[in-house]
Amino acid sequence: MTDINAFIDDKVKNNDVFLFMKGTPDFPQCGFSGQVVQILGYLGIEYDSANVLESAELRDGIKAYSNWPTIPQLYVKGEFIGGADITREMFQSGELQTHLQQAGIEVKQSA
Repeated sequence: MTDINAFIDDKVKNNDVFLFMKGTPDFPQCGFSGQVVQILGYLGIEYDSANVLESAELRDGIKAYSNWPTIPQLYVKGEFIGGADITREMFQSGELQTHLQQAGIEVKQSA
């Protein structure tokens, strides 16, 4: 396992909710990352994140890790949920809230 894979694996497996994104939660640097940040914020979800713009190795590594070509990428309890479109669709249908609650993660709001 490469260093970047070990870093990604650690973040995914040791955080209940983790978001690989462009920018930071306080300053998203793409609209798609911003949408996921807004959804998580609305739901009151505590999460950690990594800014893939800080490292080409991380940006490429997360795409290989998940076998998913786009960023952002949301993980819950080590499971890859999806990118912005999937996260938004799950949120709008209530499926994201249900999934989070079933994973033991407190949701403060519902859609």
